Amino acid sequence: MGTISVFANVCADGVMQGPGRAEEDTRGGFRHGGWGTGYTDEVIGRFVGRMDRATAMLFGRRSYDDLLGYWTSVTDPNPFTEVLVNSPKYVASRQARTELAYPNSTLLAGDAADTVARLKGRTDGVIRVLGSGELVRSLHAAGLVEEYVLLIHPIVLGSGTRLFGEGERTDLILQEATTSTTGVVIARYRVK
Repeated sequence: MGTISVFANVCADGVMQGPGRAEEDTRGGFRHGGWGTGYTDEVIGRFVGRMDRATAMLFGRRSYDDLLGYWTSVTDPNPFTEVLVNSPKYVASRQARTELAYPNSTLLAGDAADTVARLKGRTDGVIRVLGSGELVRSLHAAGLVEEYVLLIHPIVLGSGTRLFGEGERTDLILQEATTSTTGVVIARYRVK
């Protein structure tokens, strides 16, 4: 059985929306896009380099289109493009007609909690969720997430979509933590 591991950049007040680029996600009038730039250092680079050990990646449709669209258009050498393109990717979508534009991609059409539970049952190893806030909240509510890897940035935005919405209490157990030279706390939690 697979393990669902969420990997997310969040700021100190829990916002996960648009960390990479100004135009990445402007839904709801969000104007702080790109808030995560300038924090990357060697500590984060080494930690992220370990993240490619996942068996597969799992995305919501919007994050899939955005992340792969961006990283497959970057011409500078980077550690992300090859991993994103070559890894098995699963994309949760309510729409059965969703077209997936990148290789090694499989559509999980229907209710995310149901389709991901089935994926978990037939997959061994770590299934890494990248971004995909709506998907994460759905999987969290269904009790399907076993691990959160959070890069907690030393910034408070005051608005934007947060990683966790309203819901029941969930206890997390810290498994590993380190701090980057830029003040980002990298924390890996197991769901109790």
